[in-house]
Amino acid sequence: MTLPPIPIGVLLVATCLPLAAEELRFSAETMAGWPTRSFDGETAYQVVERDGTQVLQARAGEQASAKYLEREVDLNRTPYLHWCWQVSGIHQGLDETTKAGDDYPARVYVVRKTGLLPWQVQSVNYVWASSQPAGADWPNAFTSRAHLLALQSGESRVGEWVAEVRDVREDFDALFGERANRIDGVALMSDGDNAGVDATAWFTHLGFSASAEPPACPGSTTG
Repeated sequence: MTLPPIPIGVLLVATCLPLAAEELRFSAETMAGWPTRSFDGETAYQVVERDGTQVLQARAGEQASAKYLEREVDLNRTPYLHWCWQVSGIHQGLDETTKAGDDYPARVYVVRKTGLLPWQVQSVNYVWASSQPAGADWPNAFTSRAHLLALQSGESRVGEWVAEVRDVREDFDALFGERANRIDGVALMSDGDNAGVDATAWFTHLGFSASAEPPACPGSTTG
């Protein structure tokens, strides 16, 4: 599944919670209200309560669509992207480096424009991998403008809330050889269109901050 750029020019209002200048945080309701970008059918998104917290649920159902926010984020002020995620299962037997296996039970990605044309973009995709080991990275099978980075892998933490924190500047530098000072969009999804697979993911505590402290996920006081 190719990941086209987040379209520029969409007017979005009330997209984040009002916080201090050094933090952006997005509620489940806010993320559910982001525009949907369909790749092959529609991932089912809805706000649900899980472990006492309102979270965004995404069920692939052999489909693929993303919730995305077009917004410039100053990485010099808020370089750390943080979130909590949980998955119901993984996609067995996929080679995620191929087009046929480019499906993930959960992914969060950030997009950076590198020019004026729509295809002049770069994206870092943080994925919950099924087959590739945690820490592995590889170019997207459809386009070299997108790079995948496996933060979690396999079944060992399925059904568990996991907190993530990434320095987006350093990840762009490591994966593309360019240290980004800003991004122009953020998105999340669960997808199963290429291999015809299904999984459900839950997302919460998504945002950007000046601190590398991990979020406290549902059911936890430490994240």
